[in-house]
Amino acid sequence: MSDEPDEPRSGFTRRDLVRGSIVGAVAATVGGRARAAEPESMGPGAAPLELNVNGMVHRLSVEPRVTLADALRDRIGLTGTKVVCGRGACGACTVLLDGQTVCSCLTLAHEAAGKPITTIEGLAADGRLTPLQEAFIAADALQCGFCTSGMILSCKVLLDRNPKPTRPAIREAVAGNLCRCGTYNHVFEAVERAAGMKTTDLAPPGSPPPPPVPRDFDDDPRVARAIREAMEEEGLA
Repeated sequence: MSDEPDEPRSGFTRRDLVRGSIVGAVAATVGGRARAAEPESMGPGAAPLELNVNGMVHRLSVEPRVTLADALRDRIGLTGTKVVCGRGACGACTVLLDGQTVCSCLTLAHEAAGKPITTIEGLAADGRLTPLQEAFIAADALQCGFCTSGMILSCKVLLDRNPKPTRPAIREAVAGNLCRCGTYNHVFEAVERAAGMKTTDLAPPGSPPPPPVPRDFDDDPRVARAIREAMEEEGLA
């Protein structure tokens, strides 16, 4: 037996072969799973799409970048959905996606595939407005109309969840809907009317809206006094 230390072996051994085979098999399995989990890519050209809007299926071909608002307005012709800010800050483009409010200007059309979509055009049935829409008219809760469709849909979700909401609950429900005309108090009243919480002067469904009631300024002594003083200064009284 030699007293000299054994020299380290060099070259490729059977142990190296077995170890390499195991590592390669694991890597192949993990890589195959990763490739299977990768979503199918679309674009940049138009891709087929089916949208279920107000109970009707619409077959479209749109680019992946097209928003749901543009698909509804420009491709399907449902212009009740308004686009004002284009960045989800005003709520005018609100629609219902699977029963929940979403800003359609921030939602891609392809994201809505396979989910039920409800727009303002889908609320009325057989040519008759819903009690909520009737209440908006009776309470004079709309002026320019740009926010109205989104506002009504937000209120619908509230009433579906809470049939008798409090005034703070109504405020919270429409917090994401901006009305530049400032009809918020009328909106609150409209929701209360639709909920049956204000029924004394609510017209029956289908009836024309009541005419505006002229204000008698004599009922307000401050206004009457101001008018009388102005007339005296002009020598008219």
